Amino acid sequence: MLEKRPAERAVEEQLPRPSGELAVLAGVQRAIARPAVVKAARGLSHFGEHSAGWFALGLVGAAVDSRRRREWLTAAAGAVGAHAASIAVKRVVRRRRPEHPAITVGVGTPSRLSFPSSHATSTTAAAVLYSGLLGRNLVPALVPPMLVSRLVLGVHYPTDVLAGAALGGAVGGVLRRRMTSRKRT
Repeated sequence: MLEKRPAERAVEEQLPRPSGELAVLAGVQRAIARPAVVKAARGLSHFGEHSAGWFALGLVGAAVDSRRRREWLTAAAGAVGAHAASIAVKRVVRRRRPEHPAITVGVGTPSRLSFPSSHATSTTAAAVLYSGLLGRNLVPALVPPMLVSRLVLGVHYPTDVLAGAALGGAVGGVLRRRMTSRKRT
């Protein structure tokens, strides 16, 4: 991390110290928000916006794997459906995004609502659903980077991304079980 100039340190010392989840968020940003990490986090943010990247990957799967085209399309729709579920929850909960002088916001957002993280929701749903189709557990490779990216960019509290992952896991898990049972009958 770059050394701060005395004037920057003096200004920071006068700011109210973040507490609770804001302190965790500020700590994550201090620890890992380097230019390359922020650039990667922005890339993940754009890929996951409105679940578009996950939907596109499902369409690619459907085009390449014609034998399981229906399953790929169902999985792609599941990622979008998980995203829609997160939007519904956001509108009920109405939690505002993090705001504190110690938090740097690194990307624009379509709304000011943060709970749960829609990126975490659709990413986890896609990882669960596409894992079933590919026969490999994608969750450890895909979910943590997306969750951390939302913190690095300062647009979610830690509980937002954890709740999003839980919601996405539930949606993806239910749909995956239905796809598996439908295939057996």
